[in-house]
Amino acid sequence: MPTLLPLTMMHSKAVCQSWFSTQKISDNLYLISEPHYYWWNRANLWLIKGRDRDLLIDTGLGVASLRQYIASLIDKPLLAIASHIHFDHAGGMHEFDERAIHAAEAEALQKGDDYEALCTPAQGWVLEEHFDLLPYPGFTVETYTLNAAEPTQILQEGDVLDLGDRAFEVLHLPGHSPGCIALYEPKSQDLFSGDVIYDGELLDELHCSDIPTYIATYERLEKLPIETVYPGHYTFFGKERYQQIIAEYLAARRKPGCPSEKL
Repeated sequence: MPTLLPLTMMHSKAVCQSWFSTQKISDNLYLISEPHYYWWNRANLWLIKGRDRDLLIDTGLGVASLRQYIASLIDKPLLAIASHIHFDHAGGMHEFDERAIHAAEAEALQKGDDYEALCTPAQGWVLEEHFDLLPYPGFTVETYTLNAAEPTQILQEGDVLDLGDRAFEVLHLPGHSPGCIALYEPKSQDLFSGDVIYDGELLDELHCSDIPTYIATYERLEKLPIETVYPGHYTFFGKERYQQIIAEYLAARRKPGCPSEKL
């Protein structure tokens, strides 16, 4: 585990003027990020604007008010979705009136389970050196916790989230964690993938991870028609890179002689 910086170093950091930044991807899609947090674990927060309803996929660390930050962009009912329970994705869920998460991780969100969220001090994922600036005066990693939030909607495989002009299917895709989901729009073939697939180091050796399950998830994803992937980390990408990532993971993780569904 990396060594924590002395508290004096944390306290000597300046407080940021704005914790979040926004990139407009299209008229109905915004990418929100936390630029003063460590890039390697910085989550992508996706705001999808629909005709009748908006979706917010993931809510970041929860160290600053995301709800207040996006208030000017919200003009209709909003559903906040946690792609999974980990702290960098579900930290701000408690701020929103309508909150959804997969059934496998609903209890962890309801209880504010720091262990399942990977943010206990012993797990070593929330470190002082990961914050370039402070989100507010007096912030310390020692007091960081996942705020408990009662889910208002429990997601299951096959659920459809209808925005009026767009509809997203919930795909349950465990492996990184038991409750990982992605949202898929068949019409556009867009995939909002959370931590199931992204163009970076895939984490499959956490206490909540399972490599054989991850392999099964990727064998399923091989067959999914994709145009664009909007992942939980790093940049979005197209179908060619999508297939490359899947192929590379399967080649690395399948055991010799392990049968493929394609055989």
